[in-house]
Amino acid sequence: MLMEGKSDDRLTFGKMGYGCIHYRRRCKIRAPCCNEVYDCRHCHNEAANMLRHICDRHELVRSDVKKVICSVCDTEQNFVCHCSVKMVARVCTNCGVNMGEYFCDICKFYDDNTDKEQFHCDDCGICRIGGRENFFHCKKCGSCYSNSLRNNHLCVENSMRHHCPICYEYLFDSLKDTTVMKCGHTMHRECYHELIKREKYCCPLCSSSIRDISDTWIRINEEFETTVTLDEYRYKKAWILCNDCNDTTEVYFHIVGQTCRHCESYNTRKIAHPVFPQ
Repeated sequence: MLMEGKSDDRLTFGKMGYGCIHYRRRCKIRAPCCNEVYDCRHCHNEAANMLRHICDRHELVRSDVKKVICSVCDTEQNFVCHCSVKMVARVCTNCGVNMGEYFCDICKFYDDNTDKEQFHCDDCGICRIGGRENFFHCKKCGSCYSNSLRNNHLCVENSMRHHCPICYEYLFDSLKDTTVMKCGHTMHRECYHELIKREKYCCPLCSSSIRDISDTWIRINEEFETTVTLDEYRYKKAWILCNDCNDTTEVYFHIVGQTCRHCESYNTRKIAHPVFPQ
């Protein structure tokens, strides 16, 4: 999910100037875990995770929300009112204001910015953005992916239900955009681009190459050919494990690096010290 651009001007938030830096809407929530009032669960989590004592830090479970407060008239009301019509839960019982143009009674979620094309995914159990027709739910990965990845990605079980290996934010319900690497692991898109910017081309989780870097192997080959190995290592061999194809081979040791005899990748690591061949 993508996060709305942050702003210091509250008048830009939602109709009638209500909302927070995360969502534009005309209501607040009472957190059942601490009984405090916040603009949204992200505001709660940011505040709760800054508490001095670690044992006091906690996160709000969105489905546990029972009370909402109208931002227009400050009326606190049950999330589901006595009426059997679900849509009534989005309307203030006192002043009748519509508290959110988009409304999900499962996630207890209101939002005025319908341009995000929100939709609720029953398999994920949360609301996503981007339009239901543009995404599919991968059962094995356990998350919604863009249609461009259908039958075009390596499945990793529950690949989104972990923290970003770079910034450590939980990915599954993150407000930031994510990307799927060649190995099937995921991280924030901005974290991925930061890796590339710093010329780090290995997955932080499994060490496999995150993009096609065959041009890099060509450059290393040229360096390999022009670099003279010290006499004490010239005829020694080493066992290596390839991080890209997982093949284990015995190759001649070289100070520049060891190339996999199977896929010709230099993304390898020694698993035994260099020794003279028997």
